[in-house]
Amino acid sequence: MTSSANSPRSPRQDDPRRQNDTLRPRRSVLYMPAANERALEKAKAIPADALIFDLEDAVAPDAKDVARNKAAAAAASGAYGSREITIRCNGLDTPWGADDLVAVAEVRPSAVVIPKVDTVATLDAVSESLDRAGAPEEVRIWAMIETPTAIFDARSLAAHPRVEVLVMGTNDLAKELRVRPGADGGGDRQALLPHLATALLAAREAGKVILDGVYNDIKDIDGFAVECAQGAQLGFDGKTLIHPGQVEIANDTWAPDHEEIEQAERIIGAFTEAEAEGRGVVTVDGRMIENLHVDNARRTLAIASAITEATNT
Repeated sequence: MTSSANSPRSPRQDDPRRQNDTLRPRRSVLYMPAANERALEKAKAIPADALIFDLEDAVAPDAKDVARNKAAAAAASGAYGSREITIRCNGLDTPWGADDLVAVAEVRPSAVVIPKVDTVATLDAVSESLDRAGAPEEVRIWAMIETPTAIFDARSLAAHPRVEVLVMGTNDLAKELRVRPGADGGGDRQALLPHLATALLAAREAGKVILDGVYNDIKDIDGFAVECAQGAQLGFDGKTLIHPGQVEIANDTWAPDHEEIEQAERIIGAFTEAEAEGRGVVTVDGRMIENLHVDNARRTLAIASAITEATNT
């Protein structure tokens, strides 16, 4: 499957490429090393919204084949409940990438996560490989944005018809940019903020989901919480994680709280009542309410509903 255009464009509201990011929560997306049988077993009880069975960075070269087999078996097992299952493959320019995509096509997870995506041609090649291997269209691509080239081409990458999610690879991006150690954690990511914002703009223009990068210090819970709050404020849909201990904070950060839900209900109720009475001016809690506030309120309730549904499944 090849993209129909190389230049980015803004999809219409009825364009089937647009993704509704309220339908499936991705607050916490946890990387799990696929070669580690114990980690795969433990993941069955971790309340992350999504799992990434990792065949790339977390797996040594001599364990790639074993990891692939374990990831495929886990993805096909149905043992992970409502969690969204994805597999991060090695790049097509490695000795393992092609076989990884064949395995993905056979077990049909929700998506394949592709590292260091720089060009639309890479996405086309991955999509065509999945098609040849028999993967259905429903197996989507999560494209990792990890390089300066990816930042410059983020609009085209986000607009690709098979891409469902952009995943920020902040560690590799910081390395490529020569960001000094200590400047990319604890919410202090000033050097990365322009590039995070660029990728966010591309995702929103294309109507796609975008996930914040990982936080490296698994013992620094306070710093992780600060960075989650920053990511949510910037507009990310959730965060990729490297340790189960990070899941609860991410889930809480990207879930509407009771006050937000109640306010959203008041806004929608007041607006509906005003429309029925022919009133053009609506105020809630002393603030003027417009259509955009109603849209935001509806999104808040949709997210809350999706989280509840996923949790109870």
